[in-house]
Amino acid sequence: MLIGKWKAPQSGSCKSMTLDFLVVKEAVQTARENALLGLYPEALSCYNSAMDSIRAHMNAGLSVESRNSWSSALQTLGNEVERVNSIVRLLNDITDSGLGTDASVGGLVFQSPTESDFPSPTTVDHRSFAPPASHNAQGKRARGEQRDRSKSVGGTRSTENLLRVSSQHPGPDRARRAVRKSCGAPARPTAKPQEPNPSSEEPVEERADWSAGYDRELIETLERDILVRNPNVRWSDIAGLKDAKDLLKEAVVLPHLLPGYFKGIRRPWRGVCMVGPPGTGKTLLAKAVATECKTTFFNITSSTLTSKYRGDSEKLVRLLFAMAREFAPSIIFIDEIDSICSRRGTESEHEASRRVKSELLIQMDGIAGSAADPTKGVLVLAATNFPWDLDEALRRRLEKRVLIDLPDSDCRRRMLEINLQDLKLSTDLDLDEIAQLLHGYSGADVANVCRDASMMSMRRRIAEIGTDEIKAVPVEEYDLPITRRDFLEAIEKSGKSVSESDLERYHRWMSEYGAS
Repeated sequence: MLIGKWKAPQSGSCKSMTLDFLVVKEAVQTARENALLGLYPEALSCYNSAMDSIRAHMNAGLSVESRNSWSSALQTLGNEVERVNSIVRLLNDITDSGLGTDASVGGLVFQSPTESDFPSPTTVDHRSFAPPASHNAQGKRARGEQRDRSKSVGGTRSTENLLRVSSQHPGPDRARRAVRKSCGAPARPTAKPQEPNPSSEEPVEERADWSAGYDRELIETLERDILVRNPNVRWSDIAGLKDAKDLLKEAVVLPHLLPGYFKGIRRPWRGVCMVGPPGTGKTLLAKAVATECKTTFFNITSSTLTSKYRGDSEKLVRLLFAMAREFAPSIIFIDEIDSICSRRGTESEHEASRRVKSELLIQMDGIAGSAADPTKGVLVLAATNFPWDLDEALRRRLEKRVLIDLPDSDCRRRMLEINLQDLKLSTDLDLDEIAQLLHGYSGADVANVCRDASMMSMRRRIAEIGTDEIKAVPVEEYDLPITRRDFLEAIEKSGKSVSESDLERYHRWMSEYGAS
């Protein structure tokens, strides 16, 4: 191989030495590039320039160790120069012996294009020209083009600042350009303008139908932060909640199976609100819908629709529903919707928050009659722990309002089986008894009790040994079957997260506004 890897020794004790090192490094790199391209005279010129700089640096009174390092580098460059000279001698011998033609030698050496290689310019009739534009017209046209360029690029201030900083602090690029110019390195080819690809024009036209008027940055924000790609929750992972599952299947699954039935007054539900205390499985149900129904799923929170720029929050809402209609069938899941669309008209309400609420209500009204095909619908699925704080207009648009209540005894037993399916259980453990003891616990509370009980044997084992001996004990001695005693201790330490007064408030609201 002609070119080897060479690193200059670290010896710079002042800024001038650092600059010499950059120049030498760029000269060696340029010489190697020219040698690979077959430009051997230019390569030898750059090699000689680098070696002269190294010799001058070695005569500046360096230490013995630094001088030996530079001497080794100089020897490496000398070997490369000898290889280039041997190639030049070989080419000269081939040319002098007459064994090869100009074409054969030309195939070994890179030839720069000459003027004769380019076609002659076409003849243009210069007799008919439009009258020259006036000075004022040219100035207006230039100012108009400048305004168009500034509008087409977002964040012009930051771009100008970056360009200003790069011009003031060029760094090693200035030395690199100087070496390329002095060593006769070939100029880097400019990128040719890409010709339009007919096959790539169709997706752009399709996108322009719904993305016209929106910033590319907003679209990328929705695709990155809101669009859920691979949800992995199944119906079987959720215990109980039969009424909620049936309602969601009726709103999402059945319109695909019976498109001729869900028309007119039987159109699919466009808004479903899941109401209930925390930890009962509302978010888990939404993930199961996204997994089982094979629809485009948008996961919305208050932070994803909030922007520091005035008007961007409303644009995000409009863009969200435009994307949902484009990629229908789709589901827009708004978790904790009370934080986005609480009751309007309060004293603490901000103007920006009111605009977002109004835009959300307008878009939800638009999806009600936008899709003539029931298989291309958009469902707004909302979840809240504070249904009494919702705006009245939003409550009307959420056509179905279902209570996700605390699990009953059968659901709690099923939850125990799901959470303990990968663990070893003792023979004295009765899951029915544990399910009765967990009365009033939510689904999240049951999962916490199972996690706490599964770690009881490990806690008792490490209490008998020191910290240094914990890693020496095999994992099998920690992973013991879960006993009844473990669950009783875990239940004693873990209390309920939902009070009776909260449950009464949910039931009272559902009796007045529920629509399940």
